[in-house]
Amino acid sequence: MLALFGFGTIAVFLILIISKRLSVITALVLVPVVFGLLAGISVKDLSEMMLAGIKQVAPTGILLVFAVLYFAVMLDVGLFDPVITFIIKQVKGDPLKVVMGTAILTMIVHLDGDGTATFMIVISAFLPIYKELKMNKLVLAGIVALSVGPLHLVPWSGTSARAIATMNSTAPEIFNPNIPAILGGIAWVLLVAYVWGKRERKRLGVADLNYSHHESLTEEQRALRRPKLIWLNALLTITLIIVLMMGWIPTPVLFLVAAALALLVNYPNLKDQQKIVKSHGANIFLVSSMIFAAGIFSGILTGSKMIDAMATSLVNLIPESQAGLLPLLTAVTSMPASLLFTPDAYYFGVVPVLSETAQHFNIDHLEIGRAALLGQMTVGFPLSPLTASTFLLIGLCEVDLGDHQKFVFKWAMGTTLVMTLIALLTGSIHL
Repeated sequence: MLALFGFGTIAVFLILIISKRLSVITALVLVPVVFGLLAGISVKDLSEMMLAGIKQVAPTGILLVFAVLYFAVMLDVGLFDPVITFIIKQVKGDPLKVVMGTAILTMIVHLDGDGTATFMIVISAFLPIYKELKMNKLVLAGIVALSVGPLHLVPWSGTSARAIATMNSTAPEIFNPNIPAILGGIAWVLLVAYVWGKRERKRLGVADLNYSHHESLTEEQRALRRPKLIWLNALLTITLIIVLMMGWIPTPVLFLVAAALALLVNYPNLKDQQKIVKSHGANIFLVSSMIFAAGIFSGILTGSKMIDAMATSLVNLIPESQAGLLPLLTAVTSMPASLLFTPDAYYFGVVPVLSETAQHFNIDHLEIGRAALLGQMTVGFPLSPLTASTFLLIGLCEVDLGDHQKFVFKWAMGTTLVMTLIALLTGSIHL
């Protein structure tokens, strides 16, 4: 009976958020509470389950708050401006260099894990170049979409944060084993950029081009720049990434301290600090509040044993001889799943059941989380009609969604397949 309540919770949750009847945060909280009461769980027990769930995801919520703030500050101070200027100077009027430069810049900027910010920065820098050279704008939208995919596996992206919270794990446990796969995905995307760039060069030839990135900035953006502190900010960011990957300091503490340092160093004036925090406050609140709401969702499903019951029912349907393929199947289907499930629906609804099922077959449940991240709303999010950032991407590039999906889908699937193969070879997931 518990399994039915569990599947009912997930089904109603999926229906409500896909149909946009409720916000994700509202559905994450209210749906499991209602089904918990229907299952006969007392209010006192439900409250304890919810509190336990919130405590479990608290480190991830703190990580997100200060990671988003840190990288927002780095974008505001202009840490990536020299890279943008250098790349634009190098590409000149060669379509091949333009596409390669677009890919490289997108990957660097997307170290912040924020697709919206990446799209705005990269496209505002490169769209005038594509127009000037009469290049195909589908190539711009496509290469930006592909380039954010592997980098979206960074543990401070919203998608990875969901996986970490759902698996009740840490950033190094999910992220570090996938590093070889991420590098493989980057290599694949650069190869695709080369192929597309060669096509455009063959079609258009090489032309003269004069364009300045600095001239595209608004007065407000220029006022926030800190060019004299560029090397200090670069050193701080490199140190942050090294410490994160080595796992020397708990990730939430690391980003909390780093964000405080970044604010103090770049904006010592209190009013400037408040201005920066306020300007990014809405984005920070939306992401972090969702994680705490997810803690309630997972806390009730776990504490009530609904997930256990659902997994047991699935175990009975899967032949034991095929159980070892579960991580591989999760990985291969992860990118197309982006077109069917929002990240919340997938990571808070589907992944917990797959994870619990894996454990019944003595498969490391973390492999499910790593496998899911090889495509679901990482490689797949810039193609999905279920994410607002996709429409920002195609809107800025002035292309149609259907044309964009048709142009990019097989190449994005290639990214996931390459990453899956490397994940298998390096032991991030197993057969």
